[in-house]
Amino acid sequence: MWTVALLCCACAAYWLWSRKTRNTTEPPVLPGAWPIVGHALRFIGDSCHLWNKVNDMGNEIHDLGGVATFRLGPRSLYFLTDPDDSSTILNTCLEKDDIYEFGKPYLGEGLFTAKLSIWKNHRKLLNPAFNQSVLDTFMGVFNSQSRKLVRELEKEAGKGPFDHWAYIRLNALETLGLTSLGVDFTDLNLSTQYLEAVEIMLSTMIERFAKFWWHSPYTFAFSNLKRRQDASIKILHNTANTVLQKRKSELTGNVCSERSVIPGTKFKAFLDLVLELSAEKGAFNDREIREQVDTMIIGGHDTSANVLLFTMILLGSYPEAQDKAFAEIQEVLGDGDRDVEKTDLSKLVYLEAVLKESMRMFTIGPVMARKLDKDVKLKNYTLSAGMSCFFSLSAINKHPMWGPDVHEFKPERWLEPGRLPDKPFAFAAFSTGRRMCIGKSYALMSMKTTIAHVIRNYRITADHTKLKLKMDVMLKPVDGYYISIEKRT
Repeated sequence: MWTVALLCCACAAYWLWSRKTRNTTEPPVLPGAWPIVGHALRFIGDSCHLWNKVNDMGNEIHDLGGVATFRLGPRSLYFLTDPDDSSTILNTCLEKDDIYEFGKPYLGEGLFTAKLSIWKNHRKLLNPAFNQSVLDTFMGVFNSQSRKLVRELEKEAGKGPFDHWAYIRLNALETLGLTSLGVDFTDLNLSTQYLEAVEIMLSTMIERFAKFWWHSPYTFAFSNLKRRQDASIKILHNTANTVLQKRKSELTGNVCSERSVIPGTKFKAFLDLVLELSAEKGAFNDREIREQVDTMIIGGHDTSANVLLFTMILLGSYPEAQDKAFAEIQEVLGDGDRDVEKTDLSKLVYLEAVLKESMRMFTIGPVMARKLDKDVKLKNYTLSAGMSCFFSLSAINKHPMWGPDVHEFKPERWLEPGRLPDKPFAFAAFSTGRRMCIGKSYALMSMKTTIAHVIRNYRITADHTKLKLKMDVMLKPVDGYYISIEKRT
C-alpha cells in the first residue's frame, strides 16, 4: 500500500514539476503523455506497430503546427514535421543525436553515424569519390547489372505474383561492389549471408529504440538482443574486411580495375580513394576504413533497392503512369535494346519524376535526429540547447503544402509549374541540410538506369493499397511484396 502511495506521489510531483518548469517559448507537449514513461508506451511493439505510431505522430504534429515535444521515458525530445523549421535546425546543428550510438557497434564513425568533428574531415576527403566524372564511368556497370536483373526476372514472367525484393536487393549490392568498391561480390560468396545479417542488425536497432529501458548500454549488455546483434556484427565486419583485403591485394599487385583511376582526371572510385588516402596521407586507419566501407555498403545498396521496390509497385498500381514511362523510354532510347547512356538520363524526365514521387510517397529513411548544441529560434518557438530533436522526413514529404492530393501518386506534379511547394526543403527523401546524403547523384543514376531497363522489358501489375509497412530503421514492406510481370512483345 505504502509503495503504491509513494509511487503515485512521485508521479504527481513529476507532473507538477514538468508543468511548472516548462518554458513558454518552447513548443507544446504532444497529448497523451503518461507520468514517468511519457509517450514511450506508444512505441512498444514490433516494427510494423512502430511505423504506424511514428506515422500517426507525424500527422498529430502537423495539426499542432509542425513542432511539438514528446517524452520517451525520462527524456524530453522535440519532434518536427515543418520543412522550414527542420531546415533551420539541420543547417545549424550538425551533431548527430545520441540515438545513433545504437548503430556505432556496426558503423563506428562512418559518415552516417560520425560525430561532427570526424564527419567534417572525412566528408571533405570523400567528396571527390562522388564527382560526376567518377559517376559517369559507372554507366557501363549500371547497364550490365540492369540487364542481369532483367534476365533474373524473366523466370517469373507470366507466372503470377512473386516477391521481387530478393532480386532487386542482391542486384543492388552487386552493383555497388562493382562500382564504388571495385570488388565482385559474386566471387566472394558472401552476399546472402551478409544480407541476412543486415536485416538482423537493423531490426535489433529499432527494437532497442522502441524499448527505452534498453537505451542504456549497461542494461542492453545483459539482453538477448545484444547477443543477436553481436552475432550479426561479426558477419558484417567479416564481409567488410574481406572486401578490403581483396581490394588491397589487387592494388598491391598492380591489378587496377578500369574504375580505379578515371583517365584524364585526378578522381578515383570510393574504396580506392580511401585506401590511397590511408597509405599516402594517413587519413584513415584500418578501423576507419572498415567503418567507411560498412557505411557505404549499407547506405549504397539497401536504400536504392527499397526505392526500386516501391517504384515498381507504384508503376504496377498506376498503369497510366507506367504507360507514360514506357513511352518516354521508347522515345529516348528507341525501339531497340541499346544501353542507357549518360546523355539519356537528363532526357528521361518523366522517369525521374516517377522515382521522386515514389520517394516522396514512401520515404526510405523516415526519421532522423540531431543534438542541439545551441538554442535555435524557429518561426514560433525557441528550442533549448542540449535537447534532442527528431525529424519526420516522411511527414515533411507529405506536408499539407504539397496540396490536397498529397497522399496520391502523381509524378506529373514534378513537371508542371506551380504544382510543387515553393519551399526548397519540402522534399527530404535524401535528408536535407548540410549532412544530406553524399550518394544522391549515384543513386538517381543507378535507379533511373535500372528502372528504364525493367520497364522496357516488362509490364508490371501490382496493388499498392495492400502494402503493410514496417520501420526497421528504413521503411520496408512487412513480408516482402508481390508483383506480377509480363514480357513485353
